[in-house]
Amino acid sequence: MRLPPFYCVLLIRLLENSSAFSRTALPGTHPSSALVSQQDRRTSSTSIFGSNPFQSLFGNVASSISSLQQQGMTTMSPEKLSELQALTAEALSSNGIGSWDDIRSTLESKQTPDERNFRSNLSKGYGKPSPLHKLRLFDESNNEEDVRVTLFRDSASWCPYCQKVWTMLEQKRIPYRVEKVNMRCYGDKPASFMAVQPSGNIPVAIIDGVTYNQSNDIMYALEEKFPDHEPLVPKDSNEAMKAQMLLRLERQIFGAWMYWLTSRDASDGRLREQFISVLDDVEAELSATKGGFFLGKKVSIVDMMFAPFLERMCASLLFFKGFQIRVAPGESTNFPAVNAWFDAMETLDSYQLTKSDYYTHCWDLPPQLGGCVPEAGSEPFQDAINGNQPGSWHLPLTPNNGGLEPDWTWAGDEAAAKREAVERVSANSEAIVAFSSRGAGSAGFPRYGAQLADPNAVSNEAIQPFVDSSLKIVAHKLLGENSEATTSDEAMKDLASILNSEGGEELAEQVALSLTYLRDRVGVPRDMKLPAARQMRAHLNWAIDFL
Repeated sequence: MRLPPFYCVLLIRLLENSSAFSRTALPGTHPSSALVSQQDRRTSSTSIFGSNPFQSLFGNVASSISSLQQQGMTTMSPEKLSELQALTAEALSSNGIGSWDDIRSTLESKQTPDERNFRSNLSKGYGKPSPLHKLRLFDESNNEEDVRVTLFRDSASWCPYCQKVWTMLEQKRIPYRVEKVNMRCYGDKPASFMAVQPSGNIPVAIIDGVTYNQSNDIMYALEEKFPDHEPLVPKDSNEAMKAQMLLRLERQIFGAWMYWLTSRDASDGRLREQFISVLDDVEAELSATKGGFFLGKKVSIVDMMFAPFLERMCASLLFFKGFQIRVAPGESTNFPAVNAWFDAMETLDSYQLTKSDYYTHCWDLPPQLGGCVPEAGSEPFQDAINGNQPGSWHLPLTPNNGGLEPDWTWAGDEAAAKREAVERVSANSEAIVAFSSRGAGSAGFPRYGAQLADPNAVSNEAIQPFVDSSLKIVAHKLLGENSEATTSDEAMKDLASILNSEGGEELAEQVALSLTYLRDRVGVPRDMKLPAARQMRAHLNWAIDFL
């Protein structure tokens, strides 16, 4: 397949890639996400796909700000604001909504032992893998002074090249440190990193003092330098030959996907058919193996190479082209072996850690690629993935997002998802309130390529107490059962009444804009897993509907 010049440029950018992300994750500040308001989300799809609205739930970014948002709460006197704060505090208290300390105490009473130990394990580098780990020791058998690997990866967890290295480190259980680096589309790279990697590309790894600046080089170096850890490169000559053939196939499907995703297909559907032809080859290879993975029963470097891109293909082609690869359990598909391969990958802690959701991918790809091209017929899928269909991000949630994106049943039940959402917010509530209130603040300068990346944005401090109250009620509802949930409804109803009647519709709207801003910036896996993210987004919508 011959590629036109403009595509070759995109391909070179992605192959060099790294990504260039900022840093974020709960305790911190960085990039994140999506459309500014519900109305903005419903604007013409072709007008938004060239830029990325995925800035971080807990990141150092802000969305484009409407004229109403830029005005801020400047017309209300300090005395009036103080009076409103007292009224909202009374409303919460009368409905049994306590402080963040109270919420954390309630959460702890409901958590499993592993969940209660999450933060302490995080600081030590132990426990279940998390994107929040900056040091990964796995368990007490490893010491920090013995760590030989430092991984520089994107802070938003968007980069596919970082993902495959990250997954390999976890699968081989090689202790490592993490340094997070901005992508150029939403921030600047620190001079300290540019000294290590003059091109600015990521990932980069320093192994035993030697710098490796290409993802494949890093992966093979890890295999060579850590022979006592789980082997992922086949040593049998026949298997090695097959692996090389499969890796060529991986580059073929990457090229076919990239060409179709970034182009408008001809009327004869040529690009679609070219992609399906290569996907059929992938399906045939997986069908011929026994065990679920590309080389059989054991995961290998081949699976690590395929995973980031097959994952992004499932999300982006559904969203932009209306083409579905991954289906919900029990649904018919032309690609059963590919679906079974995903099922096998999702049994691995290493892949569960790095896996993202469709929403995150569909907004993180455009700024990395210079734009993605939507086609007619994809609008219903865009609506569902963007949370605009009933049950997508509205209670009650529809299983598998209406059949479009399989639920992560391996991540735990609904109660576990709710606890995870509350843990992430309550652990960093003050910073999250300030971040959310940028939705009613003012834009910063300079602007970055990702439309919503605005590290210099200013939060609207005047409304922060009311955003804080709203989030406390949301957390209470997430943790509540039966009568407790009813109390949350009453508390949110009372708060909305006070904001609208005493503060005016403008105040209520600005609080709603702040919650919307937060909702659209929940990043997977950076902030939380998909089940928790859907619960968080849906419960924020529940609060927004009251306002």
